[in-house]
Amino acid sequence: MRRRVPLALVAANLGLVIAFPVAWFAPLMSVQLWRWGGVQEVSVVTGLQALWADDPVLALLVTFFAIVAPTIKVLGLALVHLRQLSPRMLGALFFIGRLAMADVFLVAVWIVAFKGLGIGSIAVLWGLYLFTACILASLVLSLVTERLLRRG
Repeated sequence: MRRRVPLALVAANLGLVIAFPVAWFAPLMSVQLWRWGGVQEVSVVTGLQALWADDPVLALLVTFFAIVAPTIKVLGLALVHLRQLSPRMLGALFFIGRLAMADVFLVAVWIVAFKGLGIGSIAVLWGLYLFTACILASLVLSLVTERLLRRG
């Protein structure tokens, strides 16, 4: 018989089912181009909309990193917690979670590049912190789950 996962761990993971969509629509950054004026807030969703119009291949990759990978990770971990998926799948879920971190890295590179070009100003907003926290929380929850199930 496999070890039971504490309810707090299950609840924390399922909380990500709500937190991730909020993070996708939350403003990641505020961008102002000096030449054109006007300030625009960018979220994961608005960024993806712009990418789909300009570069569908890149949009597909970013959609996978930002939305699909975290969703698979959280739902897969929930299935492990509820004993509907083998704990042997934790390695694959952990790998998928690392792919989701690639999106945070891409945003960070974009911010640094934008600031280095000197064509405007950019301010990081609360959505980037929420999105990053969701990714990191998912990573920690999978590590805790793996250690807990390995002991049992």
